[in-house]
Amino acid sequence: MNKTQKSEQNSNRPPPAGIARWIFPLAAVLLAGAAAVGYWWTLQRPADVAATATVQAVPAAAHEPGFAKLKGRWLRPDGGYILEIQSVDAGGKIDATYNNPNPIHVAKAEASETGTVTKVFVELRDVNYPGCTYDLTYEAQSDQLTGIYYQAALQQQFEVIFVRTP
Repeated sequence: MNKTQKSEQNSNRPPPAGIARWIFPLAAVLLAGAAAVGYWWTLQRPADVAATATVQAVPAAAHEPGFAKLKGRWLRPDGGYILEIQSVDAGGKIDATYNNPNPIHVAKAEASETGTVTKVFVELRDVNYPGCTYDLTYEAQSDQLTGIYYQAALQQQFEVIFVRTP
């Protein structure tokens, strides 16, 4: 028997019986594990901006007088951060909470109006938040808060958007 014939004879031979017994169950376990990890990962991700930012052309909140339109729960879709504005008095003092996902101390929160522009300023002072600030503008057409987040520890600014959530 020459080398070619031996090679052909070996290639037609089935795998050893021991391997066949465990290769398919192992593949099934690995595939099920990958599916479970993928499912878990999708549950941990924040909602997509497009899915969360579904708004009417002119939201009802835009018609509210003064600062009342700012009341509500606001989600920053890029990280799942929540700014909740419970109330705003006539002078612009805001009673607010901030969660990432745990509560972060809000040292200062205030609203102001110049003409038709409504602004929101929030200062955070807590562990890992040494004077971080949000300088936001209320956008009536989209019912969003948009502006700049200043990350004090990194001394960097980031453009951010908050969308109203139920």
